[in-house]
Amino acid sequence: MTSQPTPTSTRLATDPSILNSESEPTRPPLSTRVLARRVDEVPRSGIRRFFDILATMTDVISLGVGEPDFDTPEQVIEAGRHSLASRRTHYSSNYGTIELRRALAHHIERLYGVRYDPTEEILITVGASEALDVAVRATLDPGDEVITHEPSYVSYRPAIIFAGGVPTGVTTTIEEDFALDPAKVEAAITPRTKAMLLNYPSNPTGAVLPHDVQDEIARIAVRNDLLVYSDEIYDRLVYGGYEMRCMAALPGMRRRTVLMGGFSKAYAMTGWRIGYICAPSEILEGILKVHQYVIMCAPTVAMDAALEALKSGEPDIARMVASYDHRRRLLVDGFNAIGLRCFEPLGAFYAFPQITSTGLTSDAFAEELLREESVAVVPGTAFGEAGEGHVRCCYATSEAELREALVRIERFVKRRTGQA
Repeated sequence: MTSQPTPTSTRLATDPSILNSESEPTRPPLSTRVLARRVDEVPRSGIRRFFDILATMTDVISLGVGEPDFDTPEQVIEAGRHSLASRRTHYSSNYGTIELRRALAHHIERLYGVRYDPTEEILITVGASEALDVAVRATLDPGDEVITHEPSYVSYRPAIIFAGGVPTGVTTTIEEDFALDPAKVEAAITPRTKAMLLNYPSNPTGAVLPHDVQDEIARIAVRNDLLVYSDEIYDRLVYGGYEMRCMAALPGMRRRTVLMGGFSKAYAMTGWRIGYICAPSEILEGILKVHQYVIMCAPTVAMDAALEALKSGEPDIARMVASYDHRRRLLVDGFNAIGLRCFEPLGAFYAFPQITSTGLTSDAFAEELLREESVAVVPGTAFGEAGEGHVRCCYATSEAELREALVRIERFVKRRTGQA
């Protein structure tokens, strides 16, 4: 019997000469053939390159990581311990524990006068990051446009793109204290615009919305029947007499606002990963579908700790905010004295100085400052093209380190501007 030739597909696995043959057709890289186009369109986070360099260095003062330098309050940690000791290690409702949702409903009503039904209008998430992800995925169809203000947090544009939406950036500037210009927002609206994504107090700028601007943004949303995702993760970190107002509390806004927040910043609970969404039940029901199939529920132990934070954490917030406020003034005044123009941020824990006087781009300034003076800042371009000419500096670090950072930055700036 004549033997049949071995099929090429089988021989490829066993014959090295075929695998290495120059006649093998050239194929595109595996990533090109496998990764979804929308994933390929999103660049790697602009922050990561600088932290890769940072990891190889010693004696670095980091103004880069956006998290509190305080530890979680002790009574909150103890609540987590008690939860573990009580064997509360099982699934909760997809919505999260009812105890936390009730406490959160009371908390938001007390602060902002907005009432949410804890049984069907509040969802506990794995951080505010998950809140953003499931909210946009549940509400955007392919091609829907979402207006964002820029510079903006690094996750916003990717989250919209991953959900099939199209981000439309509206530039904010230092001359406007990085607040949105309602006229620019109105001009950016097209027939495909479905929503706005707002983050005030803002990361990376520390900006807040003046009340008259916030009122006009709300009127624009109502006039154009837009959904508003309002990321208010920094709502408790405000200074200088600024009064925080929840977007959902404004006339006509509760029914069209997806309110997002969390415990990471105000309560120094970044590692616990607890966030939340508040929205009308007909919207939240759809968001819950995405959450339950991707996450199922937030960690029960962390929710128990967050409940204690709501019950007893107000004195801790007051203590941390007072400390941040002192450091805020130190850093902002220091930058302006050095010759790096810096507007006064009234929220979050970031300063966003302008570095154009050095003649360097944002990327070059951040990289050379790190290499020459061992101070880590984040280039403004990590937050979009509108961030060019600025760097983000987090003042959630010790006063001693902030003072030393200013000494090193001044030395660096003088060399770059010929003053050394």
